[in-house]
Amino acid sequence: MNRIKLTTLAVMLAVTALFGRAALAQNGISIYGYRVVNTYPHDIGAFTQGLIYRDGFLYEGTGKRGLSSLSKLTLEDGEVLKSTRLNQRYFGEGIELVGDKIYQLTWQSNMVFVYDKESFEQVGSHYNATEGWGLAYNGEQLILSNGTSTIQFMDTENFVPQRQITATYNGQPLANLNELEYIDGEIWANVWQTNFIVRIDPETGVVKSLIDLSGLPAQTQLGSTEAVLNGIAWDADGQRLFVTGKHWAHLFEIELVVPQVP
Repeated sequence: MNRIKLTTLAVMLAVTALFGRAALAQNGISIYGYRVVNTYPHDIGAFTQGLIYRDGFLYEGTGKRGLSSLSKLTLEDGEVLKSTRLNQRYFGEGIELVGDKIYQLTWQSNMVFVYDKESFEQVGSHYNATEGWGLAYNGEQLILSNGTSTIQFMDTENFVPQRQITATYNGQPLANLNELEYIDGEIWANVWQTNFIVRIDPETGVVKSLIDLSGLPAQTQLGSTEAVLNGIAWDADGQRLFVTGKHWAHLFEIELVVPQVP
């Protein structure tokens, strides 16, 4: 998708958030705000592509050729406990944890790498016929975004698609779905180059609600012109929500603010 279309998408979402709340409510679409609960350090050099919180630790996948990595970190101080680099020809993308394995997408190389959760040793790989953007897990299948409005549900054993849906926002296909998280029966997705997270029905693809994180980038230091919101991690045990961005100096724990419809 070209830059003009990306800009149009960002404007559409922003205008909707500011002026279209009542109309969206009539269509069953809510817009949530947020409140920052805690702020944690984040490596400003990390081009965040995938983020997971599990068993008290963060797992992060980063991008850029020659810099792409998979790391295990502490939440409180961002200390890297374990890390591995991708070959410099690969551009790392989304990650997901299934049992004792971590899956990591690549952008345009059609490769999915599989690592042992504890050792970070590569234990397998799969072919992915599309671009790799975001990855999530619903307890049965891996959920894949590829930059289009199509979301695929992949077999965890062979990474073969089993079904797919089209993400739609207000009746229109919604592309540029980036980092994904599966939370309480919904697919949550960053919309690339915007400050919005969309919450998608995994059966129909319909966007049921938006989370407007406008103002959050101003609460951290941004390390480049590509420093956009990207990174959702859910602590299922503690019911905590974490978000960050590419080249952001902080990771935030946030609570959602219930929509107020005028």
